[in-house]
Amino acid sequence: MTRNADHFVLICSTCQGEIEASAAQSLLDASLSDGFATRLIPCMAGCERPMAIGLQAEGKAQYLFGDIQSTADLDAIATFAHQYRDSESGWTSATDRPPALLFKTLARLPRLPKAGKA
Repeated sequence: MTRNADHFVLICSTCQGEIEASAAQSLLDASLSDGFATRLIPCMAGCERPMAIGLQAEGKAQYLFGDIQSTADLDAIATFAHQYRDSESGWTSATDRPPALLFKTLARLPRLPKAGKA
């Protein structure tokens, strides 16, 4: 986890998927560049499709993915995280994301305004 992070990968610590949350966090920490931080979050309501992983950054759309079950899925999350970081608004279409995430998107929430703006 970096001190100057402005992009966050949220990992459900409650989900009992194929990969332990702490192991997923370690793998993602090793795959993400500076500017990212991973956080273990208790329950993101993706219980029917464990493991749930979200992405958020100020002023960008937010994402929630489910059915994250393998290191290949975590690699796709890391790839998408960098794509997300490089996007001004965070908004991407499903076909722009790594193919492994195509049917794993649970939610895309519109961006909140940046601090101090309506």
